[in-house]
Amino acid sequence: MMRCALKGGVCVASWGGDRRSPAVNPSSSVRMPTGNGGGCCSGLRSRAADLAGLEMASLRGGVGGLFRSSPRYGRLQATASDPEDVPLEKVQVKSSGHVLPYVGVACLGAILFGYHLGVVNGALEYLAKDLGIAENAVLQGWVVSTSLAGATVGSFTGGSLADKFGRTRTFILDAAPLALGAFLSATAQDVRTMIIGRLLAGIGIGISSALVPLYISEISPTEIRGTLGSVNQLFICIGILAALLAGLPLAANPAWWRTMFGIAVVPSILLAVGMAFSPESPRWLFQQGKVTQAESAVKRLYGKEKVTEVMYDLRASGQSSSEPEAGWFDLFSNRYWKVVSVGAALFLFQQLAGINAVVYYSTSVFRSAGIASDVAASALVGAANVFGTIIASSLMDKQGRKSLLITSFSGMGASMLLLALSFTWKVLAPYSGTLAVIGTVLYVLSFALGAGPVPALLLPEIFASRIRAKAVALSLGMHWVSNFFIGLYFLSVVHKFGISTVYLGFASVCALAVLYIAGNVVETKGRSLEEIERDLSVVD
Repeated sequence: MMRCALKGGVCVASWGGDRRSPAVNPSSSVRMPTGNGGGCCSGLRSRAADLAGLEMASLRGGVGGLFRSSPRYGRLQATASDPEDVPLEKVQVKSSGHVLPYVGVACLGAILFGYHLGVVNGALEYLAKDLGIAENAVLQGWVVSTSLAGATVGSFTGGSLADKFGRTRTFILDAAPLALGAFLSATAQDVRTMIIGRLLAGIGIGISSALVPLYISEISPTEIRGTLGSVNQLFICIGILAALLAGLPLAANPAWWRTMFGIAVVPSILLAVGMAFSPESPRWLFQQGKVTQAESAVKRLYGKEKVTEVMYDLRASGQSSSEPEAGWFDLFSNRYWKVVSVGAALFLFQQLAGINAVVYYSTSVFRSAGIASDVAASALVGAANVFGTIIASSLMDKQGRKSLLITSFSGMGASMLLLALSFTWKVLAPYSGTLAVIGTVLYVLSFALGAGPVPALLLPEIFASRIRAKAVALSLGMHWVSNFFIGLYFLSVVHKFGISTVYLGFASVCALAVLYIAGNVVETKGRSLEEIERDLSVVD
């Protein structure tokens, strides 16, 4: 093998003592003689398209052993088995494609995620009266929590569906439970139909919770992947806020709750229609061995100028149709478990740090500060979440994922300490209400800066393409399971230990999260998915 360093588009190779710059015929074979102390790479060929614009620089004595790319693309090794798969040069060019419309279509799934989670909160009192369960807290709890149970099932199912049918077709399939669940909820005449509708909607949002970040990550250009990936969390927040705003006419029209649920049918249909015209993930197509279709998808997403560069990345990743798709048990193998455990841990830290508990308890906190309106309290929390997510979107590709996670959990821990002290220190008693509101808002802002958007963005980046869909689904499953149990036991724990002690526990979780992230999470800013995959790969 020879050593060839790519510098500024020039291949500098070692070839004996005579320094010359021979003309190279792109279609011919390049045969390297054995040098002093080095191996040889014979019969190395490259297609004309890959060698377009390539210039050979001065040739020096001694033959090295490896092809070395520019630092951004790591180190690649040419193999005798299929040398044409590794081009000698990959030129970066500006994209002329249009990714944003397809990201926007995918984000309809994120809006539905947030909307279905938030719509029941304002409507519960009114639908309970209509369905005759106003005095039955257990059945009301089922109406609320059934969607979480469905989401758990959907999140695990979404990975297998995405691997089998592809990302866009799974979106189209997912629109069915989303639309049907919304329709059944809106037209329910008894609690059984309502629960079935909520279950179907939950399955739909569970699938979309895994599918949206996966699809966006796989179609986004490297340089703006962080910004586009964080849009997922932003649209979830917008969906929750939309559900809140949709409930405003309820006071004047109690039957409005049916319209609130029915509204969700429209974006569900738009999601299916939009995905029917959206390109499939090039990475999924390439792994299925559909190289020609992958090239067509790349052309639609980034423009024909980027086809060579992106296909180079896909070939260099070493993931091809020759390696079968991973099964669920493969996630726990030595090859993948370390990186899969990071994904699961990030979502566990996200939930155990108390975000849902804080949001749930925010109404009581604001009332202690003299803010009696539930709508005003929810609006303030929702606005803080949206504002923080917008800031995170602008910083994601500048500051990086890891630094935002550390900053976010640090801010959440400090806010939890402030909340705990505001309830316990007598010296702060005159200001307890104000401090509680400030602590809650700062906590939500800190969460939105990193702990909220980053895990769903980071996981598709660090998982190998062979396991990406299933690993994301497993991590999201941990999210929904922990979410369910926190919602189930939070009030019981508060009654037993007190809210101040619980908040101190959340602060401790945040501190542990900072230590874990500092030692285990890799930075992915500005790196292609294939480069990240190569660096994190562990061979059995």
